[in-house]
Amino acid sequence: MKKHTRKKKLGRYPQLMVIFSTTLALFVIGLFGMLLLHAAKLSDKVKENLEMQVYLNRDLTEMQLVRLQKTFALKEYIAYKGSEPQVRFYSKDEGAKEFIKGTGEDFLQFLGENPLRDAYILRINPEYAEAANLKKIKTDLESIDGVFEVQYVENLFNSINQNLRKISLILLSFAAILTLVVVVLINNTIKLALYSQRFLIRSMQLVGATAYFIQRPFLNRATMQGVISGLLASILLYMLLQYAYYEFPDLLLLRDEKQLALLMGFLMVLGTIIGFLSSYRAVKKYMRASLDELY
Repeated sequence: MKKHTRKKKLGRYPQLMVIFSTTLALFVIGLFGMLLLHAAKLSDKVKENLEMQVYLNRDLTEMQLVRLQKTFALKEYIAYKGSEPQVRFYSKDEGAKEFIKGTGEDFLQFLGENPLRDAYILRINPEYAEAANLKKIKTDLESIDGVFEVQYVENLFNSINQNLRKISLILLSFAAILTLVVVVLINNTIKLALYSQRFLIRSMQLVGATAYFIQRPFLNRATMQGVISGLLASILLYMLLQYAYYEFPDLLLLRDEKQLALLMGFLMVLGTIIGFLSSYRAVKKYMRASLDELY
C-alpha cells in the first residue's frame, strides 16, 4: 500500500509559530505591566492609610469639638472617602479602654483620673504624604486654637516614601528593559518567518509588481497577527488574574478594571505596531537584497 506523505510548500509562512511567539512575548510584558499597576495601587493604598493624631486641650466644650472637626474637614490635605472627610474623633475614654485591654493594668484605679487627652485622627491625602509637606501640616494644625499637640510616626512616613520610590524606580527600569527585549524578540521572529518568503518577494518583483502591491499582503497579515496575539495574551493574562484573585482574595483590594482594560488595549496596539514595522523592514530588506544575498 502506497503511503502518501504531506509535502511542505516551498516558502510556506510559519503563521502559528509567529502568533505563538508574539503572544508569549506580549503575555510576559502584560504580566509585568500588571505587577506595575498593582504596585502603584498598593502604594496609593498605603499612603491613604497614613494618619496624624491631633491631641486637644483639656475641658473643651461640645461646641468647640464640633468646630474643630469642621475646621479639620475643610483642610485641603485631608483625605476623603467618597464625600466624607476622613476625620475621626477619638475620646480619652476610648484611649483608656484600649490601654487597659492591651496592658491588662487599670491605671485609673491608682491615678484616680484619666490623664489622656481627647484627639482627632486625621487621614492625610496621599498627594501630601511627603516629609516636607507633613511638617507644614503639623505646624498648621498646631496653630489652630484648641490643639495641644500633633503627632505622627515621621520615620514610618519617610521609610514608606523612600521604599516606594526605590521600588517604583526598579520596576520601571525592568519594564523598560523588558519592553526592549520583547520588541527585539518579536522583530526577529517576524524577520525569520519572512526569510522563507524571500524568493516569493523576488518573483513578484520580476513579474513587475509594485512595492505597494508586494508589501500590502505581508503588512495586512502582520497587523492581523498582532491583533490576534494581543487578544490571546490579554485573555491569558485575564485568566491568570482571576485565578490569583481566587487564591488570594486580598488582591481584590488592588483590582482596577479600567487600568486592566487599558493594559489589554496596549498589548494589542503594541503587538500590531511591532508586527507592522517589523514586517515592513523585513520585506523592504528582501526587496533591496541582491540575488547572492538571498542565498
